[in-house]
Amino acid sequence: MLDAFQRELIPVTDDALRPAVREFLREALPKVSAEQRARSWGGFDAEFSRALAQRGWLGLTLPRAYGGAGQTAFTRFVVVEELLNAGAPVAAHWIADRQSGPLILKYGTEAQRQFYLPKICRGEAFFCIGMSEPNSGSDLASVKTRATKTASGWRLNGQKIWTTHAHRSHYMIALVRTGHPSAPKVGAGGSSESRHDGLSQLIIDLSLPGVTARPIRDLTGDAHFCEVFFQDVDLAEDALIGAEGSGWQQVTAELAFERSGPERLYSSIVLLNEWLAWLRLRGDGADAKSLALAGRVLARHAVLRELSISVTGKLARGESPVVEAALVKDLGTELEQFVPIAIADALASQPDATLPTQLLRTLTYVTQVAPSFSLRGGTREVLRGMIARGLGLR
Repeated sequence: MLDAFQRELIPVTDDALRPAVREFLREALPKVSAEQRARSWGGFDAEFSRALAQRGWLGLTLPRAYGGAGQTAFTRFVVVEELLNAGAPVAAHWIADRQSGPLILKYGTEAQRQFYLPKICRGEAFFCIGMSEPNSGSDLASVKTRATKTASGWRLNGQKIWTTHAHRSHYMIALVRTGHPSAPKVGAGGSSESRHDGLSQLIIDLSLPGVTARPIRDLTGDAHFCEVFFQDVDLAEDALIGAEGSGWQQVTAELAFERSGPERLYSSIVLLNEWLAWLRLRGDGADAKSLALAGRVLARHAVLRELSISVTGKLARGESPVVEAALVKDLGTELEQFVPIAIADALASQPDATLPTQLLRTLTYVTQVAPSFSLRGGTREVLRGMIARGLGLR
């Protein structure tokens, strides 16, 4: 489907990488079903991730001094877009490549950069995100997991949830409380911003004693979400990223990386491609309503893709487009969730048509998983609050 879009917004030197990526994907994914490819950035395949690393396609934006390619955000956009459009299993390296690496590069010590970044670029260090907690909903500032200072570093206690592939990852970057427990809270005489004080980010080696990861099986039968427990986990002093108490500012910048990429447009792309292929096979037999629907979806996707590329441009210029990324994520999620519903309705309006098995199986999977699209990376309500504040509306 990508060939249907104009790509003038992406520099020619970056766009020229597409043929090589497509050739690699044709060789790497010769017989993978559409149903399996629809899992894409939920699909964990360490060998595939290491094969990408061998071609220099992990850590594309990280400096060469740390094993990266020293390329721009546009280069990564091209590679990621091709991977997602093909339904490649990218989950193993995804978090490390997308946000953990850039976060460590920006806020980490030189020792942390030297230790973690080359491993990320070689596909040897997989990361997960430790933000959400039970009974906190979308209120990230209400985290209760706490790290207290010890003679040798930190002692960690608490719990995280909805932590993708924690049971398969090597490290977690977690948002935790390091401030004094008696710090003022909202409603107890503190300011509205006091809840953000005393938060810090720590790198946690998930193989340490006291760490327990329990997978959560979802409606589709997959088990990539996890709840993670920390019981008296001893961390070295250098587990802290950035300055103590600066966790809120750091995690806000990190979320701009999480929400800005093309993955916020492509969760339903394999299903859409399968449906479009079926319409092409039908030729003149395709009904007018389905063709009109295809046109509307492609038009919306093209516009959102240009918005996503514009956000990538801001990242390439060293900016932190928090509000813009939230807008693209919210609009992109809306389209991603619309696609399976609209295709299901279109297929149901033709009860006599013979439908391909893979199309139906892919539709079933995407329909089941689609409700999660507006939860991961920030709920719709939280994102719209951020956008409203950014526009000065609240």
